[in-house]
Amino acid sequence: MKFNDFYWHDAIIKNIQIDRNNPGNDDSILFEVEWPEDNERGLLVFEDVYWTSMNLNFGIIADESILDVTQLDKKNEDLVNFYSKWKGVMNEVQLNTYKIELNSTGGEIKIIAKSFRIDK
Repeated sequence: MKFNDFYWHDAIIKNIQIDRNNPGNDDSILFEVEWPEDNERGLLVFEDVYWTSMNLNFGIIADESILDVTQLDKKNEDLVNFYSKWKGVMNEVQLNTYKIELNSTGGEIKIIAKSFRIDK
């Protein structure tokens, strides 16, 4: 299933974990997510992460729900800038950009990674 095919709206992020136990070889970001349609929890795992930006807001007494999640196209500014900074060294590495927009706090998370998986 493609990333954009999942129904993300109103899913709740319960936990975020950055795993750098094997830095540079296996950097990952794990989101513990509760899906609204069945209240089932699972993990959204971004694998082989190369860059992230997390604009998060705190102090709001509410679950951190998701407004929208999108896999951006290859021409998005963050990915273009990433490849530009590496001056050709990373050109052969196929990366994707994922964007998570948050309902409750108006935050935004962007991740550049090779892949994702969902473990339910």
